[in-house]
Amino acid sequence: MATFRKANCYLIMRYSSLEDCLIDLEKNGQLVRIREEVDPFLEMAAIHARVYAVNGPALLFENVKGSKFRAASNIFGTLDRSRFIFRDTLETVQRLVALRNQPMDVLKSPLAHLSTAWAALNALPKKSSGNLPVCYQEIQISDLPLIHHWPMDGGAFVTLPQVYSEDLDYPGIDQSNLGMYRIQLTGNEYIPNKEIGLHYQLHRGIGVHQTKANNAGLPLRVSCFVGGPPSHTVAAVMPLPEGISELKFAGVLGGRRFRYQYRDGYCISGDADFVITGEVYPGENKIEGPFGDHLGYYSLQHPFPVMRVHKVYARKNAIWPFTVVGRPPQEDTSFGQLIHEITGDALPAEIPGLREVHDVDAAGVHPLLLAIGSERYTPYAPTARPAELLTIANHILGTGQLSLAKFLFITAGTPPEITTHTVSQFFQFLLERVNLEQDLHFYTQTTMDTLDYSGSGLNSGSKLVVAAYGEEKRKLSSEIPNWITQLPQLTHAKLVMPGIVAIQTTGYDGEDKRQQWVRQATECFKSTADAGNGIMMLVLCDDAEFTATSMRNFMWVTFTRCNPSHDIDGIDSFTRHKHFGCRGPMLIDARIKPHHAPTVEMDPVVEKRIEKLFVRGGSLSGIFKI
Repeated sequence: MATFRKANCYLIMRYSSLEDCLIDLEKNGQLVRIREEVDPFLEMAAIHARVYAVNGPALLFENVKGSKFRAASNIFGTLDRSRFIFRDTLETVQRLVALRNQPMDVLKSPLAHLSTAWAALNALPKKSSGNLPVCYQEIQISDLPLIHHWPMDGGAFVTLPQVYSEDLDYPGIDQSNLGMYRIQLTGNEYIPNKEIGLHYQLHRGIGVHQTKANNAGLPLRVSCFVGGPPSHTVAAVMPLPEGISELKFAGVLGGRRFRYQYRDGYCISGDADFVITGEVYPGENKIEGPFGDHLGYYSLQHPFPVMRVHKVYARKNAIWPFTVVGRPPQEDTSFGQLIHEITGDALPAEIPGLREVHDVDAAGVHPLLLAIGSERYTPYAPTARPAELLTIANHILGTGQLSLAKFLFITAGTPPEITTHTVSQFFQFLLERVNLEQDLHFYTQTTMDTLDYSGSGLNSGSKLVVAAYGEEKRKLSSEIPNWITQLPQLTHAKLVMPGIVAIQTTGYDGEDKRQQWVRQATECFKSTADAGNGIMMLVLCDDAEFTATSMRNFMWVTFTRCNPSHDIDGIDSFTRHKHFGCRGPMLIDARIKPHHAPTVEMDPVVEKRIEKLFVRGGSLSGIFKI
């Protein structure tokens, strides 16, 4: 049951389990129980996706085919629900983050921060003795709800895992890492019940731990916690600075110290619903995937570490939490909103001159960053051009997971005159000021997001910084000029927004053919009187109507299907002293290419099959009618 603690005359709710949270949500009309038997093969994911799309409630699947355990999803499906779950601690956590950014505030007003300091005591993990709830029973992987999310997935996956590992040089919980790295439970060449796949990407703490274990010739011991108080799940996705433990954060956010103990040398989360323990041996990899991921495409098969399963624990009446990722927005979008709610201006406080940064969810987060900085270096210069902005851009691209950004558009301005969170206005502001002859800055032969298949190989690709500063240089065109209608092989052109046009021609047929097309397009541009400079960006795409229908479509198509060094050209372009620029519009080739991963799509047969839950008499008939 949920427990309460009296502090400063307020009752603070603390969930000691996932079920505590779900009961609380149900009492407040934010959870629906699904009584009917539901197949974990595609059906559960399809139900979740449909309910999430209408801002529906959390779901508790009480009858999972093939498993005795219940499952829950859409717990964090809206920001308002997350605020409700953490209603008694969220403000405290925000104050702690603010204190980290402004530590002198404590000295200025020590009494005002006493309650915050008291709450911070929950950051101390608590080592438990005796039997933990999660150790109620030992089970096998095959006993779990084996949820298969998308038709082309390679097997069943854990999508809300809390993967725990320790530093070989500094063993123990204080220097541990807790991260959300997907786990493949079945399929491919994994030995059933004995092996599972551990997928993690660049810039993850577990990679440091495995590197040290490999160098010592030792296996890395890993514990995968699933479920438990919702603060534990959130802690696993928080982008915390080096040296700040996720387990400490979980304690503060949940208002309850993280309980743990060691069994057979493995750390066990006492409040989790399930714990899978095992070892990752040096050089032992197996093919993992495919998996329908959060960019809206399948991440393909690649070798990743294989974990030899030691034991699997489950608490009495355990509940298996899961989510579904795919083309944004999905539940992980709401995670991102909650993270921003918690951290506020933490990042701008760490990077001098940075005022705002927005990793755009509609483009899959890492493919597109928008930023607003300062420009204070050369106030005496007669010509305004980016200087400090480039320093800030380099700092952003060297900071944590922001370093995975592929496109960074940055300008200088003062919010609310300009904000990164109104994307169309941001693009308009930047495109009115950009100088395409000098403001395109490429990073070639570098790393990129593991899940981004637009590049030249796994984790390999390029980046582009577009930095614009100064007074307005032009008015953007709200009409498609005649020279664009005369482009070769043109089948359709559609205005996305002032200054940006989606161009549909033939499908991608190689870089040489595109270069030939660009030369012909340049001739159209140079020979037409109305060329002007009111159009600043052309997007070559497979479907101009779809791309231009919404900014969401534009961002997803444009920035997930382009590798800057390979797929960006310019009308009337040049290269001078290794610098690329163009006198006409910038051209982004966002057509699907042979090496791209396929897009994720629901199975129409499964979609038809789950309709019975939404019609009269079905558990979800109150959500919306079919």
